Amino acid sequence: MAKKPTFGGFDPALFSFLTDLAANNDREWFQANKGRYEDDLLEPALAFVAAMAEPLEKLSPHFLAVPKKSGGSLMRIHRDTRFSKDKSPYKTNVGIQLRHHLGKDVHAPGYYVHLDPDQVFLGVGIWHPDATALRGIREAIAEKPKAWTKARDDRTFKRHFHLGGDALKRPPKGFDPEHPLIEDLKRKDFIAVKELGHEDACKRTFTRSVATAFGAATPLMKLLCEAVDVPF
Repeated sequence: MAKKPTFGGFDPALFSFLTDLAANNDREWFQANKGRYEDDLLEPALAFVAAMAEPLEKLSPHFLAVPKKSGGSLMRIHRDTRFSKDKSPYKTNVGIQLRHHLGKDVHAPGYYVHLDPDQVFLGVGIWHPDATALRGIREAIAEKPKAWTKARDDRTFKRHFHLGGDALKRPPKGFDPEHPLIEDLKRKDFIAVKELGHEDACKRTFTRSVATAFGAATPLMKLLCEAVDVPF
């Protein structure tokens, strides 16, 4: 039986690899440095995902930590260049989404970990929800404003996260422009972000810190899941 990888924090070599990849974003360089990719990025990232399975289960049984090279929680390093002017083939960050089991893509409810040479941050919520989900969330806010403000303004949540993402410039159609929560109703993303440092990601306690932060987002995640009609 293969030994289960352990996770004791990311190594600074991860950020060195991503910096070098950004400066040499081509297939020839990547193939020549594939060993670094596997040792410094792929192996520790998968070990981190595996380490998150147990704490995630304690938060909610409906979110998955899947430590697979492809098709799991770790986002692929290859960029989709079909519709982009930027034809560089590789992403220069690590993206990990611990997604709801009913979700099919990155627009599902989820917990997110991002690492790149410039920043490390955590994300929670729903990024770019589709039209049906977006309307469901807005209706939940409009119809149950106290529930939304309770989750949004929860003290523990606010110690860790701040709301972010894109928003409309005008009130969305079908909603009262004078609604007291109109600024929240304008949101196109319902995500919250917690900034961290590279040194945080390299600590042995990183998994525990991430789990603690994600736990602080439980009121928001419960509300969003209910709004899009999936269990928490």
